[in-house]
Amino acid sequence: MTAKAAALAHADVPVATKLEALLALQRLDSQLDEIRRVRGDLPEEVRDLEDEIAGYEVRVKKFDEDIQGLNDFIKSRKQASKDAETLIKKYDEQQQNVRNNREFEAIAKEMELQRLEIQISDKKIKESQYQIDVKNAEISGTKSKLDERRKDLDTKKGELDTIIAENEEEERGILAQREEATAPVEPRLLTAYTRIRGNVRNGLAVVLVRRDACGGCFNTVPPQRQADIISHKKIIVCEHCGRILADVEGRATANV
Repeated sequence: MTAKAAALAHADVPVATKLEALLALQRLDSQLDEIRRVRGDLPEEVRDLEDEIAGYEVRVKKFDEDIQGLNDFIKSRKQASKDAETLIKKYDEQQQNVRNNREFEAIAKEMELQRLEIQISDKKIKESQYQIDVKNAEISGTKSKLDERRKDLDTKKGELDTIIAENEEEERGILAQREEATAPVEPRLLTAYTRIRGNVRNGLAVVLVRRDACGGCFNTVPPQRQADIISHKKIIVCEHCGRILADVEGRATANV
């Protein structure tokens, strides 16, 4: 069915039928809310632990990359020292065959520069090794925390999986009914319903007028407005909280 055909099909659905469907949808969603409320903060705790573990894993990976970089740097400095030692030996041999003091002093200066290069390399190697030791200690501490959080995650997931398993069949059945309940309602109205549910604390987007008051915020609904609600000629929302007022208690065919 095309979007245009679907829109026309929904346009032919009476408002009363849409409101009945919304009431049924609200009832089913409230049942789902109750089932999921039993899970408490477990889903959020599991997500938080998963995020924390991911953060620790990224940190360990970064430390490993840093250590690899430091090891590569140490390797390059050791090679630089070897090259300097080779040059010193070469210059030492050249010094034995100089023809004057000027050549001797020039070679001596080059040898001194290479010795300085060796000293600098040794210093940088020690500094890099110290950084490696520090990062290895940080890795050890991070991995210890990581192991603890993984154990916590396994425990929390086990608890959550047990609770989910206890209500899985019931939840699946409600979800199937929910799919059927949405059929008479156009996407625009479903979007509004979802938005309202997300904006109210108790998840009630569709309510009845009970004892002359909105069943969501309990503000008074005037008699004339109640008459409009009962007529089911259009979708009416509470002027105070924005909830959909589906019917007046005693007139409804379903209860939330």
